[in-house]
Order: sequence, then structure tokens, then C-alpha cells
Amino acid sequence: MNIAFFLIAKKDTVHLPFHSTMRQALEKMEFHHYTAIPLVDEDGKYAGTLTEGDLLWKMKNTPSLTFADTERIWLKDIPRRMVNTPIHINEEMENLLSLAIMQNFIPVIDDNDVFCGIIRRREIIEYFAQQPKTSL
Repeated sequence: MNIAFFLIAKKDTVHLPFHSTMRQALEKMEFHHYTAIPLVDEDGKYAGTLTEGDLLWKMKNTPSLTFADTERIWLKDIPRRMVNTPIHINEEMENLLSLAIMQNFIPVIDDNDVFCGIIRRREIIEYFAQQPKTSL
């Protein structure tokens, strides 16, 4: 089945421009209770995923960093420890299971690498749970 049926569109997805600050990311993630958030560049293309872990490692590795200082730290300057692999909008659901094991959500891009939205792990699991059982 085509993943478009499970897509949460960009307009309904919490995401951040890549040129945002650490403070903006912290506040948006706290407000929405998210542990990871997609980043989008100025052309609307998927630019990676920022996680709470990335923010915590930045704080740990910058001992003098205070909360007030986070408004001067650009997201581009925060190393990301994990790569959330995006998939193409025409992908089939059967190809997502291996990605869902490692990612809370899977970013979806179009033919021009423009960010279209996400598919959450929840929908992937629900899809496979509803499939008929096959004998092994």
C-alpha cells in the first residue's frame, strides 16, 4: 500500500526551519512534548531530524552554556547523532518497517526532496498489525 494514505502533511507536522536557534527547538519540543522534530531548509527540503539527545549532548559538551545562551546557538551548529532517513512519497508501506524500528517517525519527501510530512511509527505498526497472519 502506498504511504500517502498514512502521511501527516507538512502543514499538520510540527517542524522547524533549519536556521532556528537551540532555544526555539527546546521550547517547541517542550510545548508539543516531542523528543524529535524534523528540520526544513529555506527551500522547504528536509534537512534532518533534531532530537532531545542532540540538545543534551550539546549542553554536556559546552560546559559554560546556560539556558539564556541557547538563543545564540544555531541548529546548524548542533551535531546530530542519528540520521532519520527520509523516504519518497511513492514508497510502499512494506518498505517502512525496518526504518520504523529505529525512528519514531519517517520523514517523507517528494521528487525534488521537498519535505511533505511524516509517517509516525504508530501508523506503521497499526498497518502491519491489521495484516493477515501468514504461516512461517
